[in-house]
Amino acid sequence: MIPSARALRAAAANAAQMLLYGHVADLRPMPAVLLADGPKGAVHRYRGPEGVVPAGPPVLFVPPLAAPARCYDLRRGCSLAEHVVAAGRLGYLLDYGPVSFADRDLGFTAWVREVLPDAIRTVSADAGGQPVQLVGWCLGGILALLAAADDPGLPIASVAAIATPVDLAAVPLAAPLRPLARVPGLGPGVVGAFDAAFGGLPKPLVKRAYQLIGADKYLLRPYRTLTNLDDREFLAQVEAVDHFTNSMLAYPAGTARDIYRELLQKNALSGDGVRIGSDLVPLSGVKVPVLAVAGRGDALAPVRSVRPLTRLLAGAPEVRFETAPGGHLGVLTGRSARTTTWAHLDRWLDEGTVRHGIRPSRREALA
Repeated sequence: MIPSARALRAAAANAAQMLLYGHVADLRPMPAVLLADGPKGAVHRYRGPEGVVPAGPPVLFVPPLAAPARCYDLRRGCSLAEHVVAAGRLGYLLDYGPVSFADRDLGFTAWVREVLPDAIRTVSADAGGQPVQLVGWCLGGILALLAAADDPGLPIASVAAIATPVDLAAVPLAAPLRPLARVPGLGPGVVGAFDAAFGGLPKPLVKRAYQLIGADKYLLRPYRTLTNLDDREFLAQVEAVDHFTNSMLAYPAGTARDIYRELLQKNALSGDGVRIGSDLVPLSGVKVPVLAVAGRGDALAPVRSVRPLTRLLAGAPEVRFETAPGGHLGVLTGRSARTTTWAHLDRWLDEGTVRHGIRPSRREALA
């Protein structure tokens, strides 16, 4: 098919932009104010647009541990954080930061009983005591659900879990690891070797694993870039995803051990619960409404691994399950997410505002 004159002009302009400036994507992060900076995580409050007075329950974005917190702020024009704040909501981000060797022993217990609860209380206090609407992607969704189940007294209004697998037996990519899980000491021994050398799973290994999840797209990237050289949005998204992937962080060895033991070996989220400290914490302990969104093209969290939330969250007053197009990152912040996943989330957050009232934060009321 011969490209049109308009397509050729657009391709030439995009090529010139990349040649002169090295990029077409606007990767500036959303402006934010640092609220709290603890030893294991910082809490930021996003700045809203001029003239917009945010009201209603605050939204706290909970990222996975290895993925950079920029997953919610991929690029301008395709940023979930930007979208939420522009809608007049109070938006906050929990950022774990880089993992040091001293953090190598941190496991689920630290994140579920210390880091995330501290962030939730900080956000609630900053928002005038309002309960917090958690939005978690991948492991961030698992941590949000476990925190809600472990302590029903936390000021949590609801949880939105996006691309959050809870039945690891339904994840084909995990299948090669299951036989290893039956060999005593093998899996923990491998993690222990990385622990001794690096303090956890090193960043290059985490990055390569993420690329292998979408190996077909990764290998076809040069061809797809050339054939879409006239599509500025496509090029910007490719750049943003590359920037995200290049910013992958390391996993603490303690967390890697817990993922292996609790999620892969025991499939504990689908069973009696995940061990947090000396307790088993089942998902049935969640007592707040939950929205679950699964990506129809997600290899890491396929639909059948997310759908069991509808039966596992027996204690939640409402469990809403939705699907949307996209892979593991695409379902969260792909180019089609605005009209699919974000639309589901908008309705969910609006309903939370109706439940808890439209009142400005104490900070805005005193201004």
